[in-house]
Amino acid sequence: MLHVILYRPEIPANTGNAIRLCANSGAALHLVRPLGFEMDDARLRRAGLDYHEYASVAVHDGLDGCLAAIGTPRVFAFSTRSRVRYSDVRFQSGDALLFGCETAGLPRDVFEAIPPSRRLCLPMRPDSRSLNLSNSVAIAVYEAWRQLDFGGAVTIPA
Repeated sequence: MLHVILYRPEIPANTGNAIRLCANSGAALHLVRPLGFEMDDARLRRAGLDYHEYASVAVHDGLDGCLAAIGTPRVFAFSTRSRVRYSDVRFQSGDALLFGCETAGLPRDVFEAIPPSRRLCLPMRPDSRSLNLSNSVAIAVYEAWRQLDFGGAVTIPA
């Protein structure tokens, strides 16, 4: 299983999309407070559709508590400040994929606490600022899950 950590997410629709993604991929979703919305926000529910009951979602007061709760996994931080491509690492079951909030990304102290080899980026064109949070999560989760041979997925008939 993979862990997705959204550090102080602000936009309910992005978190709702992540809930749906995690329900469909088997990843666990962890939200680190403060959140920019209430968990019963209609926009969060609408984006997640009816997948809330199929997703493992936990809310934590801080990143340290979140990491302790999931057993201190290998953490990969995603940021536009990174230089290691997400596709150049080998993910393992139990890894945590850490994403910052939509408007500011990860704070410098959180980012720098992650070893440089685990600070990952998604390649973009030079004139681009960033990708949407839920799109970034989807790209990273599916690459990690692909590397894990899509464990737990439905077999597609030939």
